[in-house]
Amino acid sequence: MKLKLVIPKGRQFKKISELLTDSGIHLQGNERNYRPGCNDPQLEIKMLKSQNIPPLLALGQHDCGFAGADWIAEQRSEVEDLLDLGFDPVRIVASIPEDWDWDQVRARKIIAVSEYRQLCSSYLEKQGIDFTFVRAFGATEVFPPEDADLVVDNTSTGTTLKENRLKIVDTLLTSTTRFVADPRALDDPAKRDKIEHMVLVFRSVLEGRRRVLLEMNCEEDRLEELVAALPAMKSPTVSKLYRQSGFAVKAAVLKDQVRDLLPKLRKAGATDILETPVRKVIP
Repeated sequence: MKLKLVIPKGRQFKKISELLTDSGIHLQGNERNYRPGCNDPQLEIKMLKSQNIPPLLALGQHDCGFAGADWIAEQRSEVEDLLDLGFDPVRIVASIPEDWDWDQVRARKIIAVSEYRQLCSSYLEKQGIDFTFVRAFGATEVFPPEDADLVVDNTSTGTTLKENRLKIVDTLLTSTTRFVADPRALDDPAKRDKIEHMVLVFRSVLEGRRRVLLEMNCEEDRLEELVAALPAMKSPTVSKLYRQSGFAVKAAVLKDQVRDLLPKLRKAGATDILETPVRKVIP
């Protein structure tokens, strides 16, 4: 059984290749190689532009792959969304020149420019706005005010729009990178088993990145106080110290809790605190 996995080129590649590596799937070659090998004999990998992945998955050309939710929606591709990886979060927004009035703009026929023909057209039709659509091929923000009245584009911070004197008037959707599959691949028991295994490992890597393992010691009379102060996935692990009266305590905690948590743990009686990274977490 060979599972056909498709990976996007461009800005998404680095984070996805790191996820694959941390999951034990090591690509052989570089981003210029459209058919990289890997150490998993069950995988056959191909690289494509992100925009091409959802429709090709929906056609059954590949079994599973990675794509932005924006292009899945734009292509109206019937794929199975298996896991939100959270990579490259962006908003798809409608923008006009910063000194224009939105109510006045929408009351007349406008020129709308975007790479997203379906998303843009559907949005304007629902708004009841009369428009002419012009397909953009990058640098959408350069069109207004001379060549467009409104643009629909993706943005992570809005900085580029502001630098080009545009303001956001509406958000069409939010998008992140997803791990998706052709529904027909999930009907094949062998392929489904492999895909579900990949989802499990990907999820464990992502959860591991959010956590660290805290280990510490404490005296017996402070144990209850320390455990009460220590968050954990279920409950902390507690074990008796060898030839000592105290206890060793450990728990996997969220990274963003550590800064405020450490002084509380010291106050609750923790000593010899160690913080170590977590590679995977499988609930």
